[in-house]
Amino acid sequence: MAMLRAFLVCGLALGLAACATSEPATRGAGLTPSALSEGLSGGATTMVQPDYSVVAVNIDVPQNLRVSEANSFFPMADIVWHGDPLGDRRLQVKSLFEEAFASGTADLHGSRGVTVEATLTRFHALTPKARYTVGGMHTIHFVLTVRDALTGEILDGPRQVVADVHGSGGARALEEEAAGLTQKMVIEQRLAQVIHDELTAPHAVPPAGANLLAVSRQAFSPTDLNIVQ
Repeated sequence: MAMLRAFLVCGLALGLAACATSEPATRGAGLTPSALSEGLSGGATTMVQPDYSVVAVNIDVPQNLRVSEANSFFPMADIVWHGDPLGDRRLQVKSLFEEAFASGTADLHGSRGVTVEATLTRFHALTPKARYTVGGMHTIHFVLTVRDALTGEILDGPRQVVADVHGSGGARALEEEAAGLTQKMVIEQRLAQVIHDELTAPHAVPPAGANLLAVSRQAFSPTDLNIVQ
């Protein structure tokens, strides 16, 4: 009986060891643009280093996006913004994007003139209730398209870009505001960095006829999300 029990224990241990080592975990593993395109198309890709000079920026905030003024922890809406006085939130968010993109593209003086188009899909900043208690995540998503300024040819996109950024809460938020760092400044700085990175990072050009997923090249980890969301 003792020998049988020992045999079963050994078999169970070996089985668990095989499960643990047979396949590496893939949760959170990043795919390079090249790997992604090859996996979808089966063909080779070419890596391209952008050399852009931004001559125009067009920001679109669709009217069908839902706006909420509710001061709850997480209003059910597409646009939640309390960083400006009460007013037209769509226009305020559009202005914020324009200022951030102007800052983020100011140092791009490449050989190819381009126009940058961004269509907002979600802008969910913290409400006062969340900001002055637990904090959370400013959720910012938009669709990016880059066109040749002369021909209108699409050079990149359209693809979804995730520009989420953490928003401080409670005493930390009050300290930041006292030092002049408002949530509007935090979001503008984040957007400026994101658009700069998106327009300067090398990317893969797929073979003709390939159907690539429209994804951002921005690195983003779900572990950055706050428990409120």
